[in-house]
Amino acid sequence: MPITRLTKPDSKFRLDDVSTDPPREASKQEAAERLHDLGKELLELQELMWGARTHSVLIVLQGRDAAGKDGAIKNVVGALNPRGVAVSSFGVPTKEEREHDFLWRIHRHAPRAGEFAIFNRSHYEDVLVVRVHDLAPKSLWSERYDHINDFEELLAEHGTIVIKFFLHISKKEQEKRLLEREENPSTAWKLNVNDWKEREVWDEYTEAYEDVFRRCSTRHAPWYIVPADAKWYRNLVVAEAVAETMRDYRDDWLKTLERNGREGREELEEYRRSKGVRHKG
Repeated sequence: MPITRLTKPDSKFRLDDVSTDPPREASKQEAAERLHDLGKELLELQELMWGARTHSVLIVLQGRDAAGKDGAIKNVVGALNPRGVAVSSFGVPTKEEREHDFLWRIHRHAPRAGEFAIFNRSHYEDVLVVRVHDLAPKSLWSERYDHINDFEELLAEHGTIVIKFFLHISKKEQEKRLLEREENPSTAWKLNVNDWKEREVWDEYTEAYEDVFRRCSTRHAPWYIVPADAKWYRNLVVAEAVAETMRDYRDDWLKTLERNGREGREELEEYRRSKGVRHKG
């Protein structure tokens, strides 16, 4: 399955070069079956990571309104054990948050060892919304790309596996979904006039996102550009990318668990010997 994965700065990257549709050969039925299998694998990988406690996973979900951030969380992260998963959404900063640096509210939600953190929007809002709506001078927000790169490098150095997704939806599909919200009583609660207002600055957001991908794509915190016009394909791409990334750590986690188990048995045997107790197992 072809996935656009950005691992280094690229001054020539353009969103228009990436399709918002699934490839022609993709099958919805096959995608559903594959997603089911990936769900089981992700749960297994999560359990290994939870036991080893050497790494954590941070999933960043960005996208325009109606791109499907909530849907991706429900369909992909829903396969995980909720014991080790925390979902955080970042909207307009509170008064307390505004009194700190822009990363303060983000860093406190970074995942602990063994756990998943899912960011529904993230620190990138401070170079997206802030830029498009001129909420801070360029001299301020333009410095934040480097701060973000340093922040993500810090997380990676301390064992956080950072995976970033942009859910790439077309303007036509977004309009369709926004109109469907009005007609469906079960989704009408999502209605927000700002969703329509943001469409008026579509091109400005495109430019802002492209600068993010050009400047904040790194090996330790790659960006995945996910075709999001088809929800079933969007979910598959996200799940596949998370599983593929975590597989690289599987052997290390198993070795850590084996070592911990061996040390635990040795400690238990030493305790029994000190008590004059013989194990009958």
